Amino acid sequence: MDPSIYGEWEAVIGLEVHVELNTKAKLFSPAANHFGDEPNTNISDVCTGQPGTLPVINQEAVRKAVLLGCALNAHVAKYSRFDRKSYFYPDSPRNFQITQFEMPIIVGGSVTADVDGIPKTFGINRAHLEDDAGMLKHFNRFAGVDYNRAGVPLVEIVSQPCIFSSKEAIAYAMALKAILQYIDASDCNMEEGSLRMDANISVRPKGSKELRNKIEIKNLNSFAFMGMALDAEFKRQVKEYVTQPHVDPSQIISQATYRWDADKKETVLMRRKETADDYRYFIEPDLPPLVLEEEYIDAIRQLLPELPYEREKRYISTYGLTSDAALMLVNEKTLADYFEEGLKVCSNAKSLCNWLVVEFAGRFKDSGKVLWESGIPASYVGKLVNLIDNGIITGKIAKKVADLMVENPQKDPEKIVQENPDFQPMCDTNELEAIVDRVLNENPQSIQDFKNGKERAFAFLVGQVMKVTQGKAPPPLINKMLKEKISKIKDQNP
Repeated sequence: MDPSIYGEWEAVIGLEVHVELNTKAKLFSPAANHFGDEPNTNISDVCTGQPGTLPVINQEAVRKAVLLGCALNAHVAKYSRFDRKSYFYPDSPRNFQITQFEMPIIVGGSVTADVDGIPKTFGINRAHLEDDAGMLKHFNRFAGVDYNRAGVPLVEIVSQPCIFSSKEAIAYAMALKAILQYIDASDCNMEEGSLRMDANISVRPKGSKELRNKIEIKNLNSFAFMGMALDAEFKRQVKEYVTQPHVDPSQIISQATYRWDADKKETVLMRRKETADDYRYFIEPDLPPLVLEEEYIDAIRQLLPELPYEREKRYISTYGLTSDAALMLVNEKTLADYFEEGLKVCSNAKSLCNWLVVEFAGRFKDSGKVLWESGIPASYVGKLVNLIDNGIITGKIAKKVADLMVENPQKDPEKIVQENPDFQPMCDTNELEAIVDRVLNENPQSIQDFKNGKERAFAFLVGQVMKVTQGKAPPPLINKMLKEKISKIKDQNP
């Protein structure tokens, strides 16, 4: 099929983001909510659905849900209730899930994120509380169930079908993840399953307003996989419609649930789509309605911190960071906090940001570690930037100092420089002047090129001096010497 055909179609996407709240206990039971413990140790009679057990709502989970509603600028319902969603599967010991189908705690709201540098506001349909299922463990000859996760409090955030590309979907989901981290509702650890996404996607000809049958892609646990899955499913659906132009669209794509196969790079059918009737929803008889006072909601709203989008715009306006750099910082709250801690000793925000998201991030990439958990204080990175800005070390030497900081996280970079003679800058102006003269004598063409307006020629000369001095020459001093001496050299043009 001609690839240009895809440009005549657009995707219509809605996301369901499932987030485990970081409460100490589960949603309806006093059992511990903690990842990584031995299987079936964080359980109670309620978690395993024993006859006669009754659920009791976790007040902290309710508080975090209300805080999320405030952060999304949504309507927090003063009256909501729980429902039973029936389904039969080994990871659901009660054979039903307690959720909020008819009357959720959060209605409406929005998330704003930049897409290609342009702000876009994504509408939220609803968000509701529910409990998580257990986890199936598959072995060679049998399968087991770990109920440690059964009953963990979840909030499911359902967007409006207002997302029209995988790029927009990723921007929205990353912004939502940042909000959840900033209000301390969840750690959003996708590797541990704290944040999982289901994507609903349909396609239609550009300019059309119809909503065709949608496909749900389940359990996406990374933004990259979500983007690839949406792109692959978009192409699959377009191909189906284009190759069957005379068939009723509703007969070509039927609603179904797919999964993403990362090895095959394609979506794979799991089952035909269930409807609400299949789940036999009815009001949860063992839980009273959830009634909240306006004063309670207002008091929680007062606790809202600076949210990530606001912080991003502040970094751009106050510190002059690019939108990409600001976004890299604020999308990981701990990194943004680390950045602000470094600013307490360093005023060069742009350089500090570069060292955090480029230099140090690169040094920890292969190890799987992150800077803020490495043991290197943020103030030490700030001091390293100051050493460069004050002309005490060059950028090249700073990279070597950074390597030693990674090896010795608790060692002050100032001490590292003091203890290593190779890191001391060349301050002997007579020696530097001789090196500059030698470089100029060896590169007459570069001198002439610079005089003719080629700035790269001057950068080349600086580089030659730095090469001879092994990066120890102070760049400001070298720049000054070169320009003064070049200005005295007569133009070689006839």
